[in-house]
Amino acid sequence: MNYKKITLRRGKEESLKRFHPWVFSGAIATADDSIEEGDLVSVFAADGRHIGNGHFQVGSIMVRILSWGDTAIDDDFYAERLAQAWRVRKALGLMRPDNNSFRLVHGEGDFLPGLVVDVYGNTAVIQAHSPGMHFARKSIAQALVNLPDGVIKNVYYKSETTLPYKAHLDPENQYLIGAFDSDVAIENGLRFHVDWLRGQKTGFFVDQRENRALLERYSAGRRVLNMFCYTGGFSFYAMRGGAQLVHSVDSSGKAVSLTERNVELNYPGDERHKAFAQDAFDYLDTMPAGAYNLIILDPPAFAKHKSALKNALIGYRRLNAKAFSKIESGGVLFTFSCSQAVNKEQFRLAVFSAAAQSRRKVRILHQLTQPADHPINIYHPEGEYLKGLVLYVE
Repeated sequence: MNYKKITLRRGKEESLKRFHPWVFSGAIATADDSIEEGDLVSVFAADGRHIGNGHFQVGSIMVRILSWGDTAIDDDFYAERLAQAWRVRKALGLMRPDNNSFRLVHGEGDFLPGLVVDVYGNTAVIQAHSPGMHFARKSIAQALVNLPDGVIKNVYYKSETTLPYKAHLDPENQYLIGAFDSDVAIENGLRFHVDWLRGQKTGFFVDQRENRALLERYSAGRRVLNMFCYTGGFSFYAMRGGAQLVHSVDSSGKAVSLTERNVELNYPGDERHKAFAQDAFDYLDTMPAGAYNLIILDPPAFAKHKSALKNALIGYRRLNAKAFSKIESGGVLFTFSCSQAVNKEQFRLAVFSAAAQSRRKVRILHQLTQPADHPINIYHPEGEYLKGLVLYVE
């Protein structure tokens, strides 16, 4: 293999010996002069020992290791890794008549750093988070449609906002294979529109599937507030669970419109549901105390990087304090953080501080995380990004 060569400083291979897939810029002693964004590189220890191969990228994380040892990164490599990921999802029982939406590739968790693939019916949506995966997109797309069972017919590439802008790649969101078929997918028997053309991420947050199902069990007879509703996933689960009323709130008018479409798709004409385009903090400030006895707080990431951690924790504390102050006694609060920069302990402390500030009696009923189709590579604990608590508030 004639890959570009990178040699590490002495002792900097220790994390790689533990199979952590990132090589940071400070660990590199020498690199071939001709290396460019997205190139395939071979990484060597200071003593000349070959460690593995991966994608090069300018930045703090300069190499993402894809294979340990001499395994070539080619079409066969992507086909085998995707087939492995497919077998895992089949073992999880995610491919059923009542469920055809799931995450097929979760970056490092599926040993494909820099790549995310979500499946909605017969369409796969690819997001590249590294230049190397951007350059491999056509090979990946072909491997997707070649997967067993022939489920995937269309492959949409959606990476305009996920690739590093300094790489100057100018990616275009487009169908790599196939074309638009249907935007309706199924999750646990409920249908929803997925806007992978203009929506956030790949169009739907499949990482909350199991947490939505848990919420359904708590919804009977309750007055539900779904904050940061986006596409309304929690809302129509609450309705199926027998909620008395469900109010969905998001600052985005487009998100509220999509929520209304999804509710109508499952419960046409159901007057239990109303949606409001309003800032979350403003809504919580002005709503009457005791108006709701089941509240979901699922905000976007308050901290995408460690530099924003302090302000993010203040935001989580402030948001949860408002919910604690307004929820009816005997109410249940589902509260989440999807910020990778915020760990479980920090998030829990922020919620604890909010509870103490409200002087309410609070019990932890469940501690939640991401589902099994968002696996965490045991050698890469940074992959655990979704944290959640279910709280009983007296």
